[in-house]
Amino acid sequence: MADFLGADLRDSRFERVDLTGAQFSGVDLDRSRFRGVSLTGVVMRGVELVDVDIHGEIERLRINGVDIAPLVDAELNRRDPERAKMRPTDPAGFREAWKILDRLWQGTVDRARRLRPDLLHESVDGEWSFIETLRHLVFATDSWINRAILGEPAPWHPLALPWDEMPDMAGVPRDRQARPSLDEVLELRRDRMATMRRVIAELTDESLAGDTVPVDAPGWPEHRSYPVRECLLIILNEEWEHRRYAERDLNALEAR
Repeated sequence: MADFLGADLRDSRFERVDLTGAQFSGVDLDRSRFRGVSLTGVVMRGVELVDVDIHGEIERLRINGVDIAPLVDAELNRRDPERAKMRPTDPAGFREAWKILDRLWQGTVDRARRLRPDLLHESVDGEWSFIETLRHLVFATDSWINRAILGEPAPWHPLALPWDEMPDMAGVPRDRQARPSLDEVLELRRDRMATMRRVIAELTDESLAGDTVPVDAPGWPEHRSYPVRECLLIILNEEWEHRRYAERDLNALEAR
């Protein structure tokens, strides 16, 4: 265990560092940025959270004794009632959710087409570009539908893009330098979205309640069984949230 007492670590970079169980006392984290960070089980006392922006999966987050996660969830659903439909419990609900996502993404892609092609490769505030966002959704479908549910050992297209913090895995692509055109990536998206549409069209109550068969090959997700419903919900969440991020960044690009 290392001790950093009275140390000046301003502007330091911590990447793939394990700080589990670390203790912070009298620490200045002003203007720090956290990406892909697990804060499960963190306890904070005597903190000052002023002008803080948090995006992520929030559950059982208590502030001054109040669990704010349900309040946040309710407010987000109030702002966009269709968001509540992204947590379906039966096959019909999944089919409805996918129709909503298909319609919303069509509008987002139409917006993107009106921009100069080079802007679709441009990052806004350090986030993925529009093209990279679409590539990541190809990766998500390859992983949770083609691999986990359909059993393909290595379904990833070379342009599929994992999340940045994922450890390197044999056979899983990670080409951040690729610059495919919008049409090239949309062709991949159409194929993956058609696969998702076919899977949910064939859903029954029994298959939805079932588990996947483990894939005996290296890759992501890992070699074990997963609830089918969990795999499908991951895709709905990925599609919903990344479209929201894309719309946010398109606002910035259109303003230039």
